[in-house]
Amino acid sequence: DFAIRWGYGWDQGPFEIWQQAGWLQVANWIQEDIAAGKTMSDAALPAWVFEVGDAGVHAKTGSYAPSDKSYRPRSALPVYRRQYFPDAIYTEEFDQGTTIFETDGVRLWHQGDDIAILSFKSKMNTIGAAVLEGVNRAVDEAERNYKALVIWQTREPFSAGADLKDALPVVAAGKWDEFEQIVASFQAASQRIKYSLVPVVSAVRGMAFGGGCEFQMHSAKTVFALESYVGLVEAGVGLLPAGGGLKEIALRSWQNAVGGDVFGQIQTYFETIAMAKVATSALEAKELKLARPNDVVITNKDELLYVAKNEARALAETGYRPPLPPRAIKVAGDVGIATIRALLTNMLAGGFVSEHDVEVATRIATVMCGGEIERGSEVDEEWLLNLERKHFVALAQMPKTQARIAYTMQNGKP
Repeated sequence: DFAIRWGYGWDQGPFEIWQQAGWLQVANWIQEDIAAGKTMSDAALPAWVFEVGDAGVHAKTGSYAPSDKSYRPRSALPVYRRQYFPDAIYTEEFDQGTTIFETDGVRLWHQGDDIAILSFKSKMNTIGAAVLEGVNRAVDEAERNYKALVIWQTREPFSAGADLKDALPVVAAGKWDEFEQIVASFQAASQRIKYSLVPVVSAVRGMAFGGGCEFQMHSAKTVFALESYVGLVEAGVGLLPAGGGLKEIALRSWQNAVGGDVFGQIQTYFETIAMAKVATSALEAKELKLARPNDVVITNKDELLYVAKNEARALAETGYRPPLPPRAIKVAGDVGIATIRALLTNMLAGGFVSEHDVEVATRIATVMCGGEIERGSEVDEEWLLNLERKHFVALAQMPKTQARIAYTMQNGKP
């Protein structure tokens, strides 16, 4: 069953489907077709097909092995102990751990040790008010009673980003102060992850878009499954990243500036964000600088939780302390914005972008460069977060952005 599932991308293998349809009933149908000459082969079904009875070949205790006529459990080799939740035959159940608390948005749980695990419960693990509240509460709980916190989803993706449905009624009513508070609560959750007194490690597989990407950017470390899709995709719907993502980019650009050239770093990021580029692997996420050099990439997604917990424990055991909030982030300022604006003007004249694309990209550049202030000015994180909120709310008020959001909600893509 696994060979067919993994090889052809099936949700279930042929024996699983057969068993759920009624093992003996299907076996008898096949036998009748063989006798009637309706099959591609006239070979009879093996005797064991009927020996298992209607129970079929898969049970909670294992899967049937005709060679010794018994149900064998999974292999207990040490390598498989790293896989807490491997691909399962439909009859299998795994230990779901002990719940610490559970809400409509999240479940916080543990596996009998000192590492708390946070899993979202929303569709596509999107981030709405219930998830944001759950994140803050989970960090509080981890700080009080656990050595570390791992954000890991029981199913892919890691997160498809913010749940726009929460905000649409507020936008429709024109309650912009309330809308800004929604954005501020998202930023606060990201900051809570970053400045948690215990390490927060994100375990990413599948998509980490928008707010999901921002959460992992604020984690002490991220462990990626190789097959991960990572991106700040808000520009695709006429918005900009406002969960702390652009703030973090401005900060990293300053920290990694070669010879003090902050704009050299900004340029690399700008193309990625303004074009809503998505890294199609964890390694490409590192190339696009959406993942850090010290973030971990593993090839076996079934080992993701095991590795993430060990990384979290290693941070905790080596005296982890959250970073000090930077007070003097040097930014590219007005000169950086002007340089990008000139590039956008040329692209508009060449017909490569629309006027609204230019509007969105200019506001992205403005936040990343720290606003219309002198190049080399020093700002703090709160300044950058305020810029994020200001320009995000301004874009959300524009009819063309609202039209893009409505189209995306209706069609499932920008």
